[in-house]
Amino acid sequence: MESSRILYKILKRTDLTEDLLDNFSRYQETKKVWYLEDGEFKTKDDSFIDDWSAAKKKLVIEELMLCVTNNGIVAGAYKGMKLVGFASVESERFGSNHQYVELPYIHVSSEARGLGVGKMLFEICCKESKKLGAAKLYIAAHPSIESQAFYEAVGCKQAEEINMEIVKREPLDIQLEKIL
Repeated sequence: MESSRILYKILKRTDLTEDLLDNFSRYQETKKVWYLEDGEFKTKDDSFIDDWSAAKKKLVIEELMLCVTNNGIVAGAYKGMKLVGFASVESERFGSNHQYVELPYIHVSSEARGLGVGKMLFEICCKESKKLGAAKLYIAAHPSIESQAFYEAVGCKQAEEINMEIVKREPLDIQLEKIL
């Protein structure tokens, strides 16, 4: 699969069909994770597999539809007719100066990883976040060393302000930000 043959676009509600994620492989095998202890990041062994059931995929599509309905952004990456990556940005701003918008989803199907799809989706989300008036993108990032390496490569750092509502949803995630 060549990255140059991937089409990126902002998705509309009509693009968010119930079968959109049927062939999307969320599969991720994790062996090591980052965690925060006494204000310092450390790594530890932690083996588990993330994969989405049909019910989880349905829930994700519903959340993406709500995002678009609420004037947020959903970007998709397509190889032919198949969705191989997607990311979303919520429109609601938060933080002490309303400087943040959240990036709740950025995923690349397992067969398309390593081709720059995630990086391109992240860049699109940064541009769209600026249009929403945000100064920073807030990410609750998967703690795997691979996911954290991706976020470091695209310029993310530890969030200056922590959104506790987001932490409650995924307490093991690392709270990051990207200055836009």
